[in-house]
Amino acid sequence: MGDRKGVVDIFSETTNTIPPSGAGDCAAPKLLQFAFENNLRIIAMAEFWWGQSPRSEIRKHGLFYPACKGKCKPILNFMLDGVAMDENPMIERASQPYDIEIIYEDDFLFVINKPHGLLSVPGTSNLQSVYSYFMEKYADICEPLIIHRLDMSTSGIMILAKDKEVHKNLQQQFLDRTIKKKYVALLNGIITQEKGTISLPLRPDIDDRPRQMVCKEFGKPAFTKWERVEVSKQITKVCFYPLTGRTHQLRVHSAHVEGLNTSILGDDLYGIKSDRLYLHAETISFYHPKLKREMFFKSIAPF
Repeated sequence: MGDRKGVVDIFSETTNTIPPSGAGDCAAPKLLQFAFENNLRIIAMAEFWWGQSPRSEIRKHGLFYPACKGKCKPILNFMLDGVAMDENPMIERASQPYDIEIIYEDDFLFVINKPHGLLSVPGTSNLQSVYSYFMEKYADICEPLIIHRLDMSTSGIMILAKDKEVHKNLQQQFLDRTIKKKYVALLNGIITQEKGTISLPLRPDIDDRPRQMVCKEFGKPAFTKWERVEVSKQITKVCFYPLTGRTHQLRVHSAHVEGLNTSILGDDLYGIKSDRLYLHAETISFYHPKLKREMFFKSIAPF
């Protein structure tokens, strides 16, 4: 604290090397600047959205959201250097050792039940992932291993390949959309409709990855069928049947104002954080490339 550095110099050390449009215009950097200039001690700070929801990003009136990673994170990293802060609870939780349940195994593939809070593949940190877990435990497996992914916060069924031929075949089944999946979720509100289909094209928010946004001009097509299961105490249980597999598709289609307009319970990106994200990949069906028959697996949602 007390040091000064130009925005151009701060961003020269990032991947983009130059400040994006609007860098530093958010409330957090301005409030910190005011605090430092007036010798105030920072106790706590949070930003919340006020007003109507936009048509692209997921923002709800009155809810708190973290600062964007592309525009504000480099600035905040510099401004908060040396300020005592709480540990990130997601990183702390993800650093704990996991034991992955194997639902099915043969000579060609695994079907597993991924715990929530565990990455599917290694990220920028050294946190454990499904990939690292199996590569350490099964040294004879040939890469590639991961066929499809679940979000770190999502639990449920994943298929893993033991050799390249099986991986290629199953990956093609995903591309052909012949693999069928069902997810179970709890939504943080009441859904009055019984069922429907959501069609909202998605693309990454380049200033705030991994957050996704609705973009009808450049987004990739994304389709989700859904049906209501039950409503209890302001919580709606639904089943999702994704027809495409875009990143965060179910989370955005649920929370967006043109989707169900109700976030999944515990969604720390698009809703309100809780003890977990209440989204679980419950069933999957596919054609076994070696056994030459249809396979179906189920892992009942733990909520």
